[in-house]
Amino acid sequence: MGAPEPLGEAEITERLAGLPGWERTGEVISRTYPIRYHAAVAAIVTIADRSRRVQHHADLDLRMDHLRASLTTHDAGYRLTAADFDLARRIDAIVAAHQAIPLE
Repeated sequence: MGAPEPLGEAEITERLAGLPGWERTGEVISRTYPIRYHAAVAAIVTIADRSRRVQHHADLDLRMDHLRASLTTHDAGYRLTAADFDLARRIDAIVAAHQAIPLE
């Protein structure tokens, strides 16, 4: 099995349009979730488990009132691949299940 294939610009734009809240900076997509600290810790455990199962991992940054997830494919030369968008959808579902709520 070879390295994952990087996506072209048109495909990246199309896939990103289907992921509300995710932003692209260069060859990384990221999203910041407003979420309470302990709910974020629980979400991170679930994200880590799912990441292990799909063999693709996010960079996660936990703060007191938010969690930031960033994705790129290291095995593709730090480029965006289908795996990044698949994991982004999974992370959205996981965080939603852990009651991500806006903090006013």
